[in-house]
Amino acid sequence: MANTPQAKKRARQNEKRFQINKARRSRIRTYLRKVEEAIESGVKDDAVAALKAAQPELMRGVTKGVYHKNTASRKMSRLAARVKAIA
Repeated sequence: MANTPQAKKRARQNEKRFQINKARRSRIRTYLRKVEEAIESGVKDDAVAALKAAQPELMRGVTKGVYHKNTASRKMSRLAARVKAIA
């Protein structure tokens, strides 16, 4: 348990950041899930649209520090390859 005023403030800030990052991660996962569902449906136009919507969200997660840049790039690359493979 935090005893000093600085440690107490830090604990408050950490909790606030945790909640914000949790919401941001959840939002990104929702976008990624929509892409996955569009890929499974087999409709290329829907999958392309979902991917275009997900890309800026994923990169926003990078700038906000939720994801590492390479992680986001890897996810986007793999999704793009799967969307491209839809006949």
